[in-house]
Amino acid sequence: MSDQPDLFGPVPATPDAPRAILPAGLPGSWQQALHAEFSAPYFHELKDFLSAERREHHVYPPAPDVFNALRFTPLEDVRVMILGQDPYHRPGQAHGLSFSVRPGVTIPPSLRNIYKELTADLPGFTAPRHGYLKHWADQGVLLLNAVLTVREGQANSHANKGWEHFTDAVIRAVNAKPERVVFILWGAYARKKKKLITAPHHVILESAHPSPLSEAKFFGSRPFSQTNAALTGAGLPPIDWQLPQQAE
Repeated sequence: MSDQPDLFGPVPATPDAPRAILPAGLPGSWQQALHAEFSAPYFHELKDFLSAERREHHVYPPAPDVFNALRFTPLEDVRVMILGQDPYHRPGQAHGLSFSVRPGVTIPPSLRNIYKELTADLPGFTAPRHGYLKHWADQGVLLLNAVLTVREGQANSHANKGWEHFTDAVIRAVNAKPERVVFILWGAYARKKKKLITAPHHVILESAHPSPLSEAKFFGSRPFSQTNAALTGAGLPPIDWQLPQQAE
């Protein structure tokens, strides 16, 4: 609604350069890697679309949280990427990280299944009572949705408005990293992005989506132990997938 803050920070402009729309608080590495996107006409159109949407509707996540995946995990720190499709569209859930919900919010079914797979995959893993995944983001797990906003109660309502172009550029930036990155692609939508991952030193893990609709094919895929094996095989530290029992 109109009382929600603007999505973007100050707009720097010079007479000799295209006007760039920079999200507030973005790490310098992402600003540099995505500068062409922030200056592109489609990104201006996306900003105008979102401004109009927020005047008329509830849009999630709240404006300050839209770019949290990039804020919490600078490009130079990315070691793993888990790609989601669309933010949660119920009040209080989405906060800018794919599959994650705010502390105190009921754990969604897909994330419950992720916890079940973690318990089976990693000896000693204990599922927490919350769904806040920032502990992963802080370790270099980029929890990216392909579309970064949604209208309340209407899944995929902001699809094909420009976000896919932007997040494809994010994937390409990660693909350009010289260090190994593990890309975890769950479900048909995420697996379509495989064509953007071309560097031979990266590892791609594909499986069914953890949704209850496809959980039977998701269970047993062991993405978390495979991720850590791929990282350590490249001389990189593994991810500590164990989340704090209390959301921090």
